[in-house]
Parts: sequence; C-alpha cells; structure tokens
Amino acid sequence: MAGWIDELGVPVIRACDVVGFTQDDASVDVALSDGSTVRAQYLVGCDGGRSVVRKAAGIGFPGSDPSASFVITEVELTEVPPFGVRPEGGGIGPVNPGSEGRYSVVVREERADHAGDPTMADLRDALVAAYGSDFGAHSPAWISRFTDMTRQAEAYRSGRVLLAGDAAHIHAPMGGQGLNVGVQDAVNLGWKLSQVIAGTSPETLLDTYQAERHPVGARVQQNTMAQTALSNADERHRALHATMTELLGMDESRRHIAGMIAGLDVHYDLGEGHPLLGRRMPDLDLQTSDGPVRVFALLHEVRPVLLDLSGSAAFDVAPWADRVRFVRASYGGAWELPVIGDVVAPPAVLIRPDGHVAWVGDLADPELPVALERWFGAPTSER
Repeated sequence: MAGWIDELGVPVIRACDVVGFTQDDASVDVALSDGSTVRAQYLVGCDGGRSVVRKAAGIGFPGSDPSASFVITEVELTEVPPFGVRPEGGGIGPVNPGSEGRYSVVVREERADHAGDPTMADLRDALVAAYGSDFGAHSPAWISRFTDMTRQAEAYRSGRVLLAGDAAHIHAPMGGQGLNVGVQDAVNLGWKLSQVIAGTSPETLLDTYQAERHPVGARVQQNTMAQTALSNADERHRALHATMTELLGMDESRRHIAGMIAGLDVHYDLGEGHPLLGRRMPDLDLQTSDGPVRVFALLHEVRPVLLDLSGSAAFDVAPWADRVRFVRASYGGAWELPVIGDVVAPPAVLIRPDGHVAWVGDLADPELPVALERWFGAPTSER
C-alpha cells in the first residue's frame, strides 16, 4: 500500500502529530507538532478512538464505559498451555504452529476499570484467574489491553472536517469487525470527497456520508455489545448463549448473523425498488465483447459503472462519459445476495465506486439520468 501511495504521488508527513486546526468557509489549517501548518480543503480525522481531530472539532462521543477488559500479548510460556478459545472470550495459541515457547494470548481480566497500561503482573493474575496457572509467562514481545467501551461520534462531519474509522466509532473487537467498518467508511467517503474537490459534485454530496455510515456504525456497536454479553460466564448468560447456539443451527439465522458480522448486509436507504438498490453489487463473472471480466475488476479505476445486462436497450452516456464507464455484458447464473437470497436479474444497474448500487432498472427509465446527476454530477452540457 505504501508503494502504491508513492506511485500516486501522495505526500506523506511522518513522525509528526496533528495538534489542532482552524477552519473557515474555504479551507482547514492543520497545526502539526513540529510547529508547521498544512492548509487543505478538507480534513479527515482517521486518528483513532482518542482522536485529536474529533475533540478539536467539538464533536461529542457518547456511549458506554467498559464492562469487560482483556489483556492481549505475545509472550513466552515455560509450560505448554491448553489451546483454543474460551467461552468467556480470549484464548491461547502458538505464534508459530508446531513450535513451542512463544504464544499469542488474549485473556479476560477480573476487573474492567484500569488506570494505566497492562503489566506482566496483570497478565499473570488474569491467567491464574482464568486457567489456574500463569504457565511461567515471561519476556513479552509486546503487551496491550482492550475493552468493550462503546462510543460513537454524534456527527461524522463538522464543516470541512470529517471522521472515519475508530475516530468515529469504537466497540469491542468481537467478530473482528473494526477494520472492515473503518475501511468501508473510507471507501464510502473517498470517492465523494474526490468528486466534491474536483468540482464534479456539490458539497451536499458529503451529507450522504453521515446519512449512510452512521447507522452502519451503530449496528456494529449493537452486535458487538450483544456478543460481549454472550461471553459473560454467569448462569443467565450461559442460558442465553445456549439459546443463540440453537438459533444459529438454523440456516436462515446463520445467514443473517454471518452477513451482519461480515458487513455484507449493509443496505443504504436509497428509496424503494429492486432489492439490489443500496446494497453491495455481487462480484459476478460477466461476459463482454472483450472477454470475461468480474464486476469488481470494473471498479479498480474507482469510477462508477453503468452495467447494461439487457443487450437490447440504448442509452446515451456521453454527457457522463468522462466520469461513468458504460459496459454491456451478460450473466447467465442466478443472482443471490447475502442474507436476502435469490433476486430477479435486473436489466441494468448503476454501480457507485464503493461497489454499492445507486440505481436499478431499464435504460429507458427516466430516473436513470436523475441518479447519474445525483451521484456523479450534472451532465457535461450543464457544467
């Protein structure tokens, strides 16, 4: 990724912190820890749960304090521990399978409130409480702590300042969803910000970032809180765990939960219509006049794609040809969406650069030019 950024000529300032900013109607002046200032049209805070950018913007970060705390480390153990995940969360496994000595350890602590960073004493105490032994733990390569603190920014935008990733939402790492939801934030925002900066789209396009991504972050927080509750060890939570295990033995329930945790059930509210509208486009194997191609390969240029699957209709894409790629293709298989299941094959779809479908219908539909202008700017003749 660093090499790709270099190829694109993106300047990177290293070993320097953002300490604050000021903004007006036209720009943002970002103050750095070396005393210098960077001026930009927009500032995106991707600086984690303790975000300096979010705090300087005065954006509230309401939510819940931690109810559970875990120590995570890579450490040497003189005794071979039991491997696997524990019902209350965490577990132990070898760093290099087949070798002995160094292990990855995640262990739940008895207390959730801690003032400082974890120590080896904290790790040993947690191991003894969970396993009855500290297995001779020593020489950690690193040691850290995480909790189930759950908070979400009240707004993802304040003027020319926006938030993405952990700066916008923090939650327990149950299901490994943090990276997924953070990257989806960035992909959703990136193409919109690019179009606004280029003058292709009005600044109001940025309002759709908050509208689309804030509910997604809230949903991830809801399911991670539920997963944390399922890991509690008392009798009532064990009964809940048993009930959930039974439910997940059913195909429909399993598909629903799997789609949610994988982030494949994300549905932006773009109005009524075909089930594809607002959802992630499936990565189909298409046939075109230039040969076979997968849908996601068409998105590598980070340009929207108008995909004609009817083979019989015509549409003049020329007014948007500098921004939108028009592809005629065919697909003979079944259309299946995560969680939803089988859907009727559409005659044509308009795919945004983030892979979500902005319009579905026939190319003669008068709503197609409306969707093109809404998402990708006015036709060339009007610019």
